[in-house]
Amino acid sequence: MDSRQQKYILQGLTCASCARKIEQDIAALEGIEQAYLSFANATLNIRSGRPIDFTVVNTIVQKYEPEVKVVPADDILHPQEALEKRKTWFLTSLIIVALAFFIPTLIYRDSLQPKMEFLLFISAYFLVGARVIYNALRDIKNRRFFGESVLMTIATSGAIAIREYPEAVAVMLFYQIGMVLQDHAVHRSRRSIKELLAIKSNYANLYTGIGIREVAPEMVRPGDIIVVKPGERIPLDGKITDGSSFIDTSPLTGETIPDYYEPDQEVLAGMINLGGALNLEVSRPYVESTIARILEMVEEAEARKAPTEHFITKFSNYYTPAVVAGAVTIALIPPLFFAASQEEWLYRALVFLVISCPCALVVSIPLGFFAGIGSLSRQGILVKGANYIEALTQVTTVVMDKTGTITEGNFKIQEIIPEKNYHHTDILNYAALAESKSNHPIARAILQETDLEPDLSIIQTYEEIPGLGVIMKADPYEIIAGNEKMMHRESISVPQPDYKVRGSTVYLAKNREYIGKIIIADTIKPDAWKTLSQLKKLGIKNIIILSGDKKEMVEEVARSLHIAQYFGELLPQEKVQQVETIMAGQPRGEMVLYIGDGLNDAPVLMRADVGVAMGGIGAGASIEAADVVLMKDEITALPAALASARRTKSIVIQNIVMALGIKGVFLSLGAAGLVTMWAAVFADVGVTILAVGNSLRALRIPSMKP
Repeated sequence: MDSRQQKYILQGLTCASCARKIEQDIAALEGIEQAYLSFANATLNIRSGRPIDFTVVNTIVQKYEPEVKVVPADDILHPQEALEKRKTWFLTSLIIVALAFFIPTLIYRDSLQPKMEFLLFISAYFLVGARVIYNALRDIKNRRFFGESVLMTIATSGAIAIREYPEAVAVMLFYQIGMVLQDHAVHRSRRSIKELLAIKSNYANLYTGIGIREVAPEMVRPGDIIVVKPGERIPLDGKITDGSSFIDTSPLTGETIPDYYEPDQEVLAGMINLGGALNLEVSRPYVESTIARILEMVEEAEARKAPTEHFITKFSNYYTPAVVAGAVTIALIPPLFFAASQEEWLYRALVFLVISCPCALVVSIPLGFFAGIGSLSRQGILVKGANYIEALTQVTTVVMDKTGTITEGNFKIQEIIPEKNYHHTDILNYAALAESKSNHPIARAILQETDLEPDLSIIQTYEEIPGLGVIMKADPYEIIAGNEKMMHRESISVPQPDYKVRGSTVYLAKNREYIGKIIIADTIKPDAWKTLSQLKKLGIKNIIILSGDKKEMVEEVARSLHIAQYFGELLPQEKVQQVETIMAGQPRGEMVLYIGDGLNDAPVLMRADVGVAMGGIGAGASIEAADVVLMKDEITALPAALASARRTKSIVIQNIVMALGIKGVFLSLGAAGLVTMWAAVFADVGVTILAVGNSLRALRIPSMKP
């Protein structure tokens, strides 16, 4: 059965624990293959074998969050931010009115009659707390007894029962003020992440033959011509047909220096035109464009939760009931067995309840990971899930492909060694003619070096023998170009190979007589040394090269880069076996990362603990096979990815320690009777605001020193 994808925006969603419950209930529906609710961008994604009725989704959402509006993602008539602002302003207005009752009553309390005092305090209480009480009753009806609204209602009702009216009102007031501040912090973090990922153009200038019409990118078809004006973001992938300009590629690659593009060059959606107007021929529809796949991958990344998130989810399921049980124990045991004041210990239990809510953890941790994913995206590093961010922090061994990863992948002539009376130019021209019809990388390297265009008309016969070389006949001579095996096959005597020579050797024979050789080799990328230095500073213990190239070539590259372990002449399946052997030798808790070009290395990318593909900006295979994709073809992005992942994990751990530490201290003080409900509210809401603010630090890009 085909899977169907449905996506909804949950406008006004600010309760992280409610989001988790909504996700769980929808995932439990029949026919649902996957459901995940991204609290960071208030987006619900459902993958199912059959269409799911909107009413069913809406009913589940309303069960937990009746004020949240569920809107299909393609419905642009209901802006989420406007709804959230209206909700915040309404709550702020209630707080102001409640304060108008509360503050004068508190100041003139001693001069008021008891009934008038009670009436004024209760009026302020219900003004600011009606919504909380309603939510608590709804939760109790649905048999959810440990929600924040229930705990807050029980605590404040208990305070009223023991005639602590000011504290009951103050707790509800500060709780609601804290909710406004928390919602503002969550909204700010969402805006920051959305701005970070705002790389999609909302329109395209479609050329219709009678003029230019502004349309949605989704309406443009392959082959259509669009116009990109100076300063505009390119809306679709395509080829330049007219015009030239400097183009900012940083939204996709993180590269800060613009590139110059001319006609017939490919450009991608998300890039920004910095110069003159460009005409583009669209190459693929928007849904298949690079930018659409990037945005989809970033949005779905939150579905792959990190182990830390799973731990907190399980922890909160046990934590709140345990704290409630603790509060009951505090309220009952001392009065029953130690003749203590029942009112005093009930008050302590109520303070204990107010402090107990785990919102700081439930809200800040997913936001922290999502902010980290957004920060990496801005650097041109796509991570497919929070679980891979956590995995990156455990990498101690980096295994690298050679060609295209730490070397350019472009062969160049290193040396020409003629024999007898032949000159360098003679050897090069004969080789160029012999290789003129070949597409082999070595053939292309030879053809790029010659200044003369080979005269193909003189070629009478041409035979390319895979893995050996070519035989070309042109009146009045025959040229054979190939490796040592080719020469032996044709019974041509050549000098003994020098195995210390770095690169591949192409031998040439004219009329069956050896006339010279050309040594061709790949070149190490300029940033390879810097990258290896940064990896070592990050604490990477082992760096290993795996390659299908000759052992001698791999050895030379490894020696140049001071890499001790290397393996050459490996087939794809042998690379997988080698990585499995390396993984088997890793200590527990340490992971192996493999980085390659993502085209020929798909099996090993998928097998490694973390697979990283390079140059994914134009390679669909790399995006599919790898866990992490470096959009620009620079290996320096690897240490940047590791550093950003560690920073993100560090911020998440800080939030956990801060939330549990502060709550632990206040729970102890509350049980001992050393803090009031006023302080308890600060311990609850204040910690949440601090943790959310700390999560935003994950948006920053850590500096990498060479």
